[in-house]
Amino acid sequence: MLKKIITVISTFFLIIFISTYYDFFNFNFNEDQLKSVKFIFKFYLIISSICFLLGELTKNYSQIDKVWSLVPIFIVWYFTLSSNFNNRMTIMSILVTIWGLRLTYNFSRRGGYSIYFWKGEEDYRWQEVRKSLTLFKSNFNWSLFNLFFISFYQMGLIFLFSLPILSAWQGSNNPLNIYDYIISFLMLVFIVLETIADQQQYNFQSEKYRKIKNGEKLDGMYVDGFISKGLWSLSRHPNFASEQMIWICFYLFSISATGQLINWSISGCLMLIILFYNSARFSEEISSKKYPKYYNYQKRVPMFIGIKKN
Repeated sequence: MLKKIITVISTFFLIIFISTYYDFFNFNFNEDQLKSVKFIFKFYLIISSICFLLGELTKNYSQIDKVWSLVPIFIVWYFTLSSNFNNRMTIMSILVTIWGLRLTYNFSRRGGYSIYFWKGEEDYRWQEVRKSLTLFKSNFNWSLFNLFFISFYQMGLIFLFSLPILSAWQGSNNPLNIYDYIISFLMLVFIVLETIADQQQYNFQSEKYRKIKNGEKLDGMYVDGFISKGLWSLSRHPNFASEQMIWICFYLFSISATGQLINWSISGCLMLIILFYNSARFSEEISSKKYPKYYNYQKRVPMFIGIKKN
């Protein structure tokens, strides 16, 4: 697990270093854009600090999860407002709002929020991370991990994968074209697929725990312990796969606006892919220990996208 964390963090700094140190990308922001970037950066520092402090005070380290689907909505609409509602940016903001509201609802029905905002469900993986590494048995070391990775790294990632809208603002002189409409359609398709995957998982988990609570006999997938039908028969993490594709599509808007296949705002979706890959691997390490049949499921079904084996 430590190697995964080091890989994720080192990749983050490497991409940022390459993007800023070498003259590969156009960071020439106008006065309004630069002013907006400075405001958003201050907002990043404030919200990251709040999440860190709440995590330390409550010992619930999923504070970032509570705002994961909300912060991008604020970011994109702030830039869109600052641009005087550029057409392309308005479409991008509407799509992010649809994504964010749906994800917020899904997180909420799983107990992610509480009337006491500092409470709510905690991601079980944080406890597994702490148990798996002796380094984190120290409260001080864990607090440092909470500060730099859970809070500031993850919030930084949220800001970075939202920033193609700033790149689109740089290319605002280029009008909407057919590619923007194709990208919008694709992004909506992946939002729908993510919705279906989450609903299938929610239905399965709800029924599994209902059966357990009522003392009913478990059979099929319920005795296996994990879902393996529907979209989950084609991908072991169809929700993760869709989430990554959503933000890749979001990046494509910046290409349509600037005409640059690779521009500075690509860093966010690249790091999101790396994070999801390592997160999925860690989740599967836990699942394979809990469920004996999960190994065969791994051999048969691709992690994200691929060819299913019979």
